[in-house]
Amino acid sequence: IMWFNPGTGLPLSLFVWNKPLALGLVCTASPICSFIASIHLWLKTRGKSSISNEYAIRLLAPDDWFSYWRLNCRVAGMHALLNDIPAGYEMENKWTFLEEGSKCDVPVSPYLDCPAIVVKHRNEEGGLGIHFYRNATDGGDWIIQERILNGDWVTQHLPQNAPLSTFRVITQSRGALDVSKKCAVEDVTALSCVFRAGRMGALTDHDSILFDVDVKTGKVLGGTTNAHWYRLGLHEVLPGRCPWRSSDHDITHHPDGDIPVSGSVVPNIREMLHLVETSHWKLCPDVPLVGWDVVLSADEKLPVCLLEVNLSCNFFRGSFDRKVYLDFLEDMVGRLQEMRLLADRDGKKFK
Repeated sequence: IMWFNPGTGLPLSLFVWNKPLALGLVCTASPICSFIASIHLWLKTRGKSSISNEYAIRLLAPDDWFSYWRLNCRVAGMHALLNDIPAGYEMENKWTFLEEGSKCDVPVSPYLDCPAIVVKHRNEEGGLGIHFYRNATDGGDWIIQERILNGDWVTQHLPQNAPLSTFRVITQSRGALDVSKKCAVEDVTALSCVFRAGRMGALTDHDSILFDVDVKTGKVLGGTTNAHWYRLGLHEVLPGRCPWRSSDHDITHHPDGDIPVSGSVVPNIREMLHLVETSHWKLCPDVPLVGWDVVLSADEKLPVCLLEVNLSCNFFRGSFDRKVYLDFLEDMVGRLQEMRLLADRDGKKFK
C-alpha cells in the first residue's frame, strides 16, 4: 500500500475505484494537498522557501521519487501495450531472467540445478514439518539458490546481521523507441546508482538506508529513506508519528552501529555500470527503463552478479541527469502518442 501523502493515513487505493473518483482526486484533493505541502515546507524552513514556487512544483511538476516512479510505470505500461508486449518484458519473470541471462553470458545469481529439495524440521515427527519444493529447472514454481553473502566492501559498511545489500542501478534504452530496429549497446545508458544498506536484523534490503552514488566517480553521497511512504495504520496521522518528508540525503553513517558510509568509493563503479548497460542490451533492449539489483558478493568465482530486473522501476531517491532522462522520456512519449493515434485510426483492439 502506498499512502496518498505520507502522514495522512490514506492509501491511494481508496481513490481509484473508478475514473470519476480518480478525476475528483486530481481536481480537488491534489491541489489542496499541494498547497498544504507548500505551507509545510515554508514552516519547516522558517520562511526561507517560496510557497508559490513549491505549490507550482507539487501540483504541476512534482519531482519527488514517487512521481518519477509513477512516470516510469506509465511509460512502461503504455510502451508494452502499444508494442504488443515485446519479448524483453519477459525478463520480469525471475526464472526467465536467470535462464536467459545464463544463455547470454550475463552474470546472474547462481541457482541449484536439481529437480527438487526437501526441507525438514529437526524435531517434528509423524509427517509434520516436512516441505517439498519442485525446482523451476524442472518446471516447478521455486527458484532454489544458496544464500549469497555480501562482499568485503559491502560488509565493511553494514552492521552485524544485516541482509544481502544490493545496488539499484537504473538504465534506459533508446532502442525501445522503435522496437523494429536493431539496438546498439551505445543506445543504453546508466542513469543512477543507489547503495541500499540493509538494516540490522532485516531479511532483505527493502528495509535499508538509501545512499546515493555518483555514477561518474563511484563516491557514496548522502543517505536517506523512503520508509515513511509505507507506514500503515490510521494512527500514523497523529502528530510525531510519520514524517511528511524524507531527510534530504543528510545521513552519513549507518544508524545501526554508527558506521561511516558517505565518502567511501564503490570499487570498479565503471565496470558495474558497463555490466548493466550490456545486460540491458543483451536481454531487453526493447524495454525503455530497467532497474537492476546488483550484488557485490563474497564469492570469488562470481564477485559481481545480477539478482533480477524491475521494469516498473524507481530510482530509490538516487540522483540522475534529469536532462538525459527527460529528453529520453520526451522522445518516448512523443513516439507512443504517434502509435496511439495510429492504433485509434486503425481501430486496433488490444488484448
